[in-house]
Amino acid sequence: MITSTTTVARSVVFAAVLGSGLVAGAANAASAEAPVPAAAAAAPVATSAKWQEQTVKFTYDGITTLYTCDGLEDKVREILLHFGARKDVKVRATGCERGSNLPGRFAWVEATYSALMPTTDSAGAVKGEWSPLVLSPSRPMFMGAGECELVDQMRDVLSKGFTLRGVQYRASCVPHSVSPGSYAVSAEVLKVDAHAQ
Repeated sequence: MITSTTTVARSVVFAAVLGSGLVAGAANAASAEAPVPAAAAAAPVATSAKWQEQTVKFTYDGITTLYTCDGLEDKVREILLHFGARKDVKVRATGCERGSNLPGRFAWVEATYSALMPTTDSAGAVKGEWSPLVLSPSRPMFMGAGECELVDQMRDVLSKGFTLRGVQYRASCVPHSVSPGSYAVSAEVLKVDAHAQ
């Protein structure tokens, strides 16, 4: 569920069950051609955008990977920031069955954050650009192989709460098993132009 409001916080996964040529070019000396310069990469096209604040809620129900409430907050916050959320993200995890400091399989998560949305209104607009995004084990480094269930359960939050294009979203989670290829998300995401910050 996504509604309009503000927040995000902290993330740390606690426990996961670990499963187990050489190309030769012969030049013709008599008719050697001058090398053709490589085409310059096209500069990213700036997109006018505005920050839109929203509050999202989802339930984490894990079998393979257990989180403390604090650790789940940290992990969700890191993922939202990776997708381009503004730095004032706030995340709150509640209902952890064994208390906030012991890993458990269940929690309610609420996050408030701002994400860039395209706009035609110049008032208060910022310069955005389309940036490649990958979310998979070790990409970025804070993501572990046991994060499949979390990525699967954040599917609506991530795919609907950010401006994405060319999305490929896969999460094939097997209970009590961790596989490096169990999940992968790739897309282009609208983020603040790095040169405009």
